Amino acid sequence: MPKNTHKIAIAGAATLGAAAIAFSVVPADAHTTTTDAAPLSHVAYRSEPVRDVKAGVTDQLAGASLKVQAIEAKKKAAVDAAAAKKAAAAAAAKKEAAAAAAAKKKAAAERAAERAAERAEERAANRSVKRVAVQQVAVKQVAAKSYSNNLDGWIRESLDIMKKHGIPGSYSGIHRNVMRESSGNPMAINDWDINAINGIPSKGLLQVIPPTFAAYHVPGTSWNIYDPVANITAACNYAADKYGSMDNVDSAY
Repeated sequence: MPKNTHKIAIAGAATLGAAAIAFSVVPADAHTTTTDAAPLSHVAYRSEPVRDVKAGVTDQLAGASLKVQAIEAKKKAAVDAAAAKKAAAAAAAKKEAAAAAAAKKKAAAERAAERAAERAEERAANRSVKRVAVQQVAVKQVAAKSYSNNLDGWIRESLDIMKKHGIPGSYSGIHRNVMRESSGNPMAINDWDINAINGIPSKGLLQVIPPTFAAYHVPGTSWNIYDPVANITAACNYAADKYGSMDNVDSAY
C-alpha cells in the first residue's frame, strides 16, 4: 500500500487501543460521564526496518548467486583441467605411436639392408665359386691338352703326379732309366731273368714286377701295369723308397 495509508492505519489502531484502556478502568457501577476526549497525539513509525529487511534478502540472494558462480567456475576449471589432461595424454600417445612407427621403419630398413648385404655376399660367393670351377675346368683342359701321347708327355704327366704326392725325381733321371730298361716301349716285358723264371716278369717302361707295382701304385693312376704314366709313377715311388730318387738309379734296381 502507499506510505501515507500505512501511517494512517497504524495511527487508527493506536487510538482504538487507547480508548479500550480508558473504558476498562471505569467501575462497573459508576455512571458514565461523557467528557471531551483528549486530543489524540499522532504516532509516527519509521519505514527503515522494512528497507533493512529488503536489503538483507538482497544481500542473501547476491551471496547465493556468488556461491553458484563460484561452484560453476570450479566445475568449469575441473572440466578444463580434465580436457587439458586428456589432450596431453592424446599428444603423448600420438608422440609415442610416431616414435614406435619410426623405430619399426628403421628396423625394417636395417633388416632390408642386412638381407641385401647377405644377398650380395651370396652372389659374390657364387661368382667366386663359379670362377674357381671355371678355372679348375680350364686347368684340367689345359692339363689334358698339355701332355702328348709319347714318352715326353708320359714323363711330364708322371712328374706332375709325383709332385702332388711328394715323390722326388727329375725328367732326366726318369728318361735315362726308361731308355736303359725298355728303350721307351711301354709294352716291353722281360721273359728271361730270374723274375721271369719265378713267374713274375718285369713289365712296362721301367720294368716293374707286378708285386712291386701293386705295392707302390700311386692313387690317381691306372692299375694297368702297362699304362705308361702308372708304370713310371709306381717305379719312381719304389726308387724313392729304396734309393732316395730315380735319379740315383743307374742300373738294374
